[in-house]
Amino acid sequence: MTDFTEKTTENDDVFEKSGTLPLLPLRDIVVFPHMIVPLFVGREKSVWALENVMRTPGKQVLLATQMDASIDEPEFDDIYRVGTIGTVLQLLKLPDGTVKVLIEGKKRVKLNTIADTGRFFQATYEVLSDEHSDAELENEVKALARALVAQFENYIKLNKKIPTEVLGSISDIDDYEKLVDMIASHLNF
Repeated sequence: MTDFTEKTTENDDVFEKSGTLPLLPLRDIVVFPHMIVPLFVGREKSVWALENVMRTPGKQVLLATQMDASIDEPEFDDIYRVGTIGTVLQLLKLPDGTVKVLIEGKKRVKLNTIADTGRFFQATYEVLSDEHSDAELENEVKALARALVAQFENYIKLNKKIPTEVLGSISDIDDYEKLVDMIASHLNF
């Protein structure tokens, strides 16, 4: 199902640099890498996509947010072009035909095309790189990360819905991509 070009690894997971996977268009939620989220899936094509994913070894699915949540049959122009490869951790079929699924976001991807297979959507993708090679850029990124954590600390003080313990865990993150994703997951848009 996946086009084998180059591979990238994260812990024990293997990700193709580009390929094709089933697509789960999301309504009113953005799943970032490193997030674990429960989703309730009711759209027939999305349920079929998850059933297909559960038969594959890596249980990987593309997650991308719809621009308009009211559209039942989204097309390529209705879905944001940046999404996440997710790994299905747990799936539970509910009596009403819907599915509750626990998914972990793994890698940020760019969606190239979306195709309707008849039963579900699938999309071609490219993994977006997060490599920093320039030492001068690295110093700038470090400074920006410190400023971001300071601003997020101010945000936590103003927003009582976020526990202050979150700041402690955010301050310990050394991976800049993970830092940005974790902070973004706590923001209200």
